[in-house]
Amino acid sequence: MTKTTLKRAMSARQIQMIGLASGIGTGLFLSSAYTIHTAGALGTILAYTIGAVLVYLIMLSVAELSIAMPQTGAFHYHAQKLIGPATGFLVAISYWLTWTIALGSEFTASGIIMQHWFPHVPVWAFSGFFILIILLSNVFSVKIFGESEYWLAAIKVVAIIVFLFIGVSILTGIVHTNTKTPVGFQNIFSHGAFPNGIGAVFTTMLAVNFAFSGTELMGITAGEAVNPEKAIPKAIKAVWWRQVVFFIGSITILAAIIPYEKAGLTESPFVTVFSMVGVPYAADIMNFVILTGILSMANSGLYASTRMLWSLSHENLISPVFERTNRNGIPVVALIASLAGGLLALFSSFVAAGSLYLILVSISGLAVVFVWIAIAWSHFKYYRLLKKEDRINELRYPKWAYPVLPLAGFIGSSLSVILVIFDPNQRDALIWSIPFVLGVYAYYYIRFKWWPKHQSVKTANSKIRQVIDK
Repeated sequence: MTKTTLKRAMSARQIQMIGLASGIGTGLFLSSAYTIHTAGALGTILAYTIGAVLVYLIMLSVAELSIAMPQTGAFHYHAQKLIGPATGFLVAISYWLTWTIALGSEFTASGIIMQHWFPHVPVWAFSGFFILIILLSNVFSVKIFGESEYWLAAIKVVAIIVFLFIGVSILTGIVHTNTKTPVGFQNIFSHGAFPNGIGAVFTTMLAVNFAFSGTELMGITAGEAVNPEKAIPKAIKAVWWRQVVFFIGSITILAAIIPYEKAGLTESPFVTVFSMVGVPYAADIMNFVILTGILSMANSGLYASTRMLWSLSHENLISPVFERTNRNGIPVVALIASLAGGLLALFSSFVAAGSLYLILVSISGLAVVFVWIAIAWSHFKYYRLLKKEDRINELRYPKWAYPVLPLAGFIGSSLSVILVIFDPNQRDALIWSIPFVLGVYAYYYIRFKWWPKHQSVKTANSKIRQVIDK
């Protein structure tokens, strides 16, 4: 008999670290410089604060829904059952595309960083080596994946803690810098609160959301967590406070030490701060940290995209072959298919960098926010369902939080998409995403609704009650 079930082998410790560190990557280490330079120091702090609140609202929705319906591929599953099968299909395709395109980017970036130390070795050689490492991390068991991701993530967390310690030491005068540039909280207001206007704060929200993206991956682990009812809420609560300290704390220190007009012009702002206090081999240290961050994102990305394919197959939306698992509960066919998708993205980045690849990157940049919108709306629909059946007491949060909590997440996520219109550098992402979304909906209805002979999807309306009652 062909196995199609996953194993619950991921510990709460691993889930917490995955949730915390999945959002710590190039978005913080590199893209934060773009935000500081565009929105100004105070504007960046405000943007990251808004982003932290928004991601917390989404995580609360993830927690409630994951406890009610602890399934692998959580976002797709919840959207399918609570909003509609077509929307669930869109969420799964969007999330799979996001991580698959990211795989191609991460493998390329890892090879480029290694050339910092080994300039005569071609990028493809290092990319191939890391592809093998990430494959081995995912193919044997979810426990091995969880442990490898835990330690890759731990390196990033330690780097942030060291940075916070050095930053606080600089601002309190314990450590002196080797530059004549003045440091202190006056830098935050040195060019006015918003040197490029308040509008710049909101147009950078997509970049900020990208920096936080990955935290929602905890919901994907629900189907393989040892005790999801306790592990997921505990992880989300812990991650929230650590994100506030790590993200907003780091951004505040960067803004106070580096003048906004000089941020990100030549290197990572973290390298700049380490260099200012004479840390030996600062660039090498940060390149190593960024490399581990890239490998961590690739590791998580392959895991997430694999589980989305498995979930689609499990719900009869794609071929049943992707649901097959090995004796350790790993969906190997889905794993290979997701890795192949990442390799195709990598290939297209070389042969079609100015056309196809650019379109794919633009779409995947907004896809995570589409998923956030669906998560919040699924939570709202869940609340409405329980209210209709007089089962409000089953909700995890106080009554005053409904419908405010899910609606605030929905509105905040939607606005961060709409505001992209006002940023000419990111407008193409929205332009390409519109036909993508319409195309996915059209495919779903043609494939599963208008051609009855091909009907194989499990419709949601007749299943919602049974699912939630389990």
